[in-house]
Amino acid sequence: MKVILVGYMGSGKTTVGKALAEKLGINFLDLDTVIEEGEQCTITELFETVGQIRFRKKEHHYLNELLDDRRPMVLATGGGAPCYSGNMKTILEASPNVFYLRLSIPELVKRLVPNKAERPLISHLDAAEMPEFLGKHLFERNNFYQEAHHAIGCDGKTVEEVTSEIQKLLV
Repeated sequence: MKVILVGYMGSGKTTVGKALAEKLGINFLDLDTVIEEGEQCTITELFETVGQIRFRKKEHHYLNELLDDRRPMVLATGGGAPCYSGNMKTILEASPNVFYLRLSIPELVKRLVPNKAERPLISHLDAAEMPEFLGKHLFERNNFYQEAHHAIGCDGKTVEEVTSEIQKLLV
């Protein structure tokens, strides 16, 4: 079984993924962590040194390696991973259990402002600019996220509530 979580940065993919994997008794993998370990540098450093286009090629490579792995896992993708290189099509073909963790823009802003320095795409923004940027960026990515088999609204829900909702929908 592969459970794949997609959604915008800050949507809880890693937090929910870890909790879900523990409940299911299977491995949890975070695509960004796998990339960082493979490249021996942070995602921020990769963006700075090779640029977004080359980063997306590396991301595509590591994603395909994970999807080819036959072992059961919960996989949290990076926020942009489904939106490039035909990745969402590949993700959907790899598992019938693809979940979009959906959050409102105000909730994303609340989650992202405190640690924006760690996020290359928003590190240059001040808090007042975040809602407009996130709204535009989410609008651009939403069509990809909406292709997931299930969309889980996460506003106001605990990690336990989200993981339970996902468990009920697993194929």
